[in-house]
Amino acid sequence: MPDSLRTKKIMIIAGEASGDLHGANLVREMQALRPGLSFYGIGGRGLKKEGVDLVADSADMAVVGLTEVFSKLGFILKVRRQLKESLRKSRPDLVLLIDYPDFNMPMAKAAKKYGIKVFYYISPQVWAWRKSRRYSLGRIVDSMAVILPFEEEIYKDVRLDVRFVGHPLLDVVKTKYTRKEASQKFGLKPDVTTVAILPGSRENEVAKLLPEMLKAAEILKKKIPACQFILPLADTMKMNSLSDFIRQCSLDIKVIKNDTYDAIASADIAMVASGTATLETALLETPMIVAYKISPLSYLLGRIFIDIDHIGLVNIIAGKTVAPEFIQGSVDAAKMADEVFNILTDNNRKMDIKAELRRVKEKLGKPGAARRAAVMACGLLQT
Repeated sequence: MPDSLRTKKIMIIAGEASGDLHGANLVREMQALRPGLSFYGIGGRGLKKEGVDLVADSADMAVVGLTEVFSKLGFILKVRRQLKESLRKSRPDLVLLIDYPDFNMPMAKAAKKYGIKVFYYISPQVWAWRKSRRYSLGRIVDSMAVILPFEEEIYKDVRLDVRFVGHPLLDVVKTKYTRKEASQKFGLKPDVTTVAILPGSRENEVAKLLPEMLKAAEILKKKIPACQFILPLADTMKMNSLSDFIRQCSLDIKVIKNDTYDAIASADIAMVASGTATLETALLETPMIVAYKISPLSYLLGRIFIDIDHIGLVNIIAGKTVAPEFIQGSVDAAKMADEVFNILTDNNRKMDIKAELRRVKEKLGKPGAARRAAVMACGLLQT
């Protein structure tokens, strides 16, 4: 069969929840540009919904911290061996990698060994640590779409096609209801201070952050008796992962499923695990505090190797502290509750934060990131 008539096969690897979300949108746009493409690899519900044949679920691959990976290392290495063997036997027409660098960079190297084109969507965070990786990427990647406004400049001395396509969350973070409608849907009292709790999308992350966030909520309830609390459930989390923690809390915590953005938008402030959720909360202009906690050894190693002033993406993009950060030992219920209370009771500060969040949104480019990335990826497919 002539190559131009053969179904193009693409390996896609999205090892985390955010990668699955952005990967699903990318696959959809690529299918619109080149109908009939065949995809297989690693992802979650989003990619599966788009027809990707999953070799492994991203929920089983995601970890936070350098030492936490050891609990899943055997499974991760098994999946990587399986995919590398697939490169040798199946010879896909393109390998499409989304973030997840410690897994994906060796996969890119293996693909190049077999002469397979590699497209990287969402750059590894070389601006935070191991900056020399950008030169390795230049040797093993054919084209890269970056989503943060300062990333294109970082690769200026690397022989690699790198383009800023805008942030894909600009197309994703949208509400379906007005705040009044959302409050009615979620069973919230109108005109009552609402605090959202977002403890993360991975079980080990939730286990470290949710207990302190719930204790902070209990302290806030004493300071503001009328306040109410909501917890948008991440797509990768199951209710039974949270039940024990919530059961030990004295408050009525309303867990919201499938309406994360409306839940965040209906809140006056949020306590958020560091990661993609800080940008999602920023785009909804909801003031927040950011929490980050990993194992002591992972944190020690991070302090040695990571060279950034902030942890939260919203603060990194802003170039200053817009959302107060509570890192490692400072993830303390009393301290977090005090900061939330201070923001809630200072209207000028709250308005200033909202203005800064709007400026962060402006820096993220224009909608259409997945479409622009799809054009780049399809450009690597031989016609």
